[in-house]
Amino acid sequence: MSLRDLIDECKLFYIAGQESTASLLTWTMILLSKHPDWQARARDEVMQVLGTNEPDFQELNRLQIVTMIFHEVLRLYPGAVLLSRTIRDETRLGDLALPAGVSIFLATLPLQHDCEIWGEDANEFNPERFGEGVSKATKGRLVYFPFGGGPRICIGQNFALLEAKMALALVLKRYWFELSPSYAHAPNMVLSLHPQHGAPLILHRIL
Repeated sequence: MSLRDLIDECKLFYIAGQESTASLLTWTMILLSKHPDWQARARDEVMQVLGTNEPDFQELNRLQIVTMIFHEVLRLYPGAVLLSRTIRDETRLGDLALPAGVSIFLATLPLQHDCEIWGEDANEFNPERFGEGVSKATKGRLVYFPFGGGPRICIGQNFALLEAKMALALVLKRYWFELSPSYAHAPNMVLSLHPQHGAPLILHRIL
């Protein structure tokens, strides 16, 4: 790699990492504001696992309810709604022959909202569907890929989720929150999926 290539890769890691984690946390706080029962369950788990301690790696990995919530948020509002791959060698998919050089676009959003795959409540927030993990929720099919999949899966996936757990845990320990009456639900694709009019929240300090 040239120095220019190295600099560009570092920029990509920084922008993609910041963007994906910020988007995940924004939609998580919006959905937990709409579903205070899940916000309370997540807070109870954080308090039980972390107590008054600052979060560390081992403790963060024990936050099962928070993990379920993040998976459900990423299913409903994936950071990337479209993934592209270019075929290097001629490939066959069933009866379909794909020549080298063809670009394939994978639409994340409609697949992760498909009622035939996820059930009649596919458009509803239900973290319980991930209660036994991603593999069980998807029945082993590649129908959930907010970070991509295969050999080109996002290298920062685990770090992004760990970072998001830490941030959410610290917020939940100190505040309960609700949506401001000025919130208008309008998902919009910029670099990633964002609430078009922002996410105004009202935070209440926990004494």
